[in-house]
Amino acid sequence: MTQAEAVIELRNVGKAYKGNVLFNDVTITLERGKTYGLVGANGSGKSVLMKIICGFVIPDSGEVWIDPEFLPANRTFPDRFGVTIDGPAYLGGETAEKNLLTLAKIQNRIGKAEVRSALEQIGLPVGSPKKVRTFSLGMKQKLSLAQAFMEDPQVLILDEPFNGLDASSSAILLQLLRDFQAAGKTILFTSHNKDDIAALADVILEIDGQQILPRENDQRLIAQ
Repeated sequence: MTQAEAVIELRNVGKAYKGNVLFNDVTITLERGKTYGLVGANGSGKSVLMKIICGFVIPDSGEVWIDPEFLPANRTFPDRFGVTIDGPAYLGGETAEKNLLTLAKIQNRIGKAEVRSALEQIGLPVGSPKKVRTFSLGMKQKLSLAQAFMEDPQVLILDEPFNGLDASSSAILLQLLRDFQAAGKTILFTSHNKDDIAALADVILEIDGQQILPRENDQRLIAQ
């Protein structure tokens, strides 16, 4: 494996919280254009691993290498990553559109048209005056996903993206993720639903005994 084929590499990464070792000397590579399903018991560190990859949490040992296309020397956090971790975050007193427009100003990469397209794509009403504090769990989840998708990311880091979605919305998300796959983008996601993992993941990353064990997903074509 050369770095040219890799998007993300964890090199001898270790992390503990309050004496509880989550990861010990973990080395894995995420390749460009592949989809990875991260699985493990509750409390095994799935969300922590995603935060380590994104630079939100610093490992106790080892390092995380990100392709310089997405993490040049002058940046702290990766660029062109679409991320949702630990559920949706939002400004409760604003509309969905206002929430996304506020976030879009950070990069100034997109405007109202792209924000509205992301809302429509994920199944949220465009131009609705409804405040996010009144949203259902599923609507808040959709808002979080729209935020992750709206700036045309090349890498998706999604923590339980299907959580709170009904069957219709799950089907929409599944197709969106398959479209991302067809475009050659890289996806890392978690799901408590084995069917989601079977349908999408090229490689399953299982957290087991402070290690991450990769295996090819031989169920994906069957699940489709």
